[in-house]
Amino acid sequence: MNNRRGAAQRALALLAFVLGIAALYMMFVYAPTERNMGDVQRIMYAHVASAWVAYLSFILVAFSSVLYLWKRKLKWDHLAQASAELGVLFTSLLLITGSLWGRPVWNTWWVWDPRLTTTLILWFVYVGYLLFRQVDFVADIKRTVVSIYGIMAFINIPLVHYSVKWWRSIHPNTITHEGIQMPDAMIYTLAVTSVFFLILYSLLLLYRWTLISQREQVHQLKQQLSKYIIW
Repeated sequence: MNNRRGAAQRALALLAFVLGIAALYMMFVYAPTERNMGDVQRIMYAHVASAWVAYLSFILVAFSSVLYLWKRKLKWDHLAQASAELGVLFTSLLLITGSLWGRPVWNTWWVWDPRLTTTLILWFVYVGYLLFRQVDFVADIKRTVVSIYGIMAFINIPLVHYSVKWWRSIHPNTITHEGIQMPDAMIYTLAVTSVFFLILYSLLLLYRWTLISQREQVHQLKQQLSKYIIW
């Protein structure tokens, strides 16, 4: 299993490296400059890709939490934790790139727009999820409570996604040929960048999942050894 996981990590690392170079070239060279916003629009590729990967991260948290409550296997709890950490990372990147893009376009770093506000709430919800994991409590009970938290927190995903439709918003609605009238070169660039972010997420997830599992194994070994060692 470890050899298989290691081979997958190496393959993903190589693929991420190649796609990363391709994404950078397409973002700054291949994609045309947007007529109204200029070069600052190039932030969009990383911004949108971060949003999609953040969604995926939190969906996986909920899915893994359900599997843990059903199977009671630690690997699913570890996967939920790893994905939540990466979800917070990519949501942070989403908020940062959004502010960098919004400053020259909206003339402000931040507005209390429905999409921005719900995204910030989403970030706080999952930061709270990670903080709750650090609470010193009975492990089995804490994992159960955290899993329920991870499932309930998923409610925030549709709230963020449909916020631009449910409330009046200055944030762009959807990315389509008709909605934003993006040329094909921009669509292709966004696609490659999104695949790169997805591969990068998968690579980091494998690394983090492995590390959390190994840390748990070390913790269990220490507990077993403590029974036979007199300090």
